[in-house]
Amino acid sequence: MNTLAVDRRVLARIGVFLMLTLTTLLSFQAAKAGPQNLIDGLAIDGYDAVGYFESNDAIRGDSRYSHEWNGATWHFASAANRDKFAADPEAYAPQYDGYCAWAAAGSYKANGDPEVWDIVDGRLYLNYSTGVQRRWERDIPGFIAQADAAWPSVNP
Repeated sequence: MNTLAVDRRVLARIGVFLMLTLTTLLSFQAAKAGPQNLIDGLAIDGYDAVGYFESNDAIRGDSRYSHEWNGATWHFASAANRDKFAADPEAYAPQYDGYCAWAAAGSYKANGDPEVWDIVDGRLYLNYSTGVQRRWERDIPGFIAQADAAWPSVNP
């Protein structure tokens, strides 16, 4: 195989990698600011925060069972879940205000996807995508420690 063909393939792969990296970074910068990662005023895009713990699943909430907390509207699948949340919201709310836990470990905000989540030591963590989730899973305790240390400066 000639060297020029190999060099072109290497350059093409580097170009694709750089384009994907730039796209990812730009989408991370687009994360909404505020006390919670809000989409249309809803925390965690209207998913039931209690459902992760009670059903071990990402469940859409219903506007009939809503609760205002920490500058956001939270939806729940049932009145019972709403009441559990209202009694102790910090026990159920995702860490880092619903932003991506892996990004928080890197000292920046990225939207958390309510379908990409993990519960660790009784705390809910969202991540940006399944690809990011796989990175997160390589060292969950390390990323949590980094995110906990970085979060106060990431979220002034």
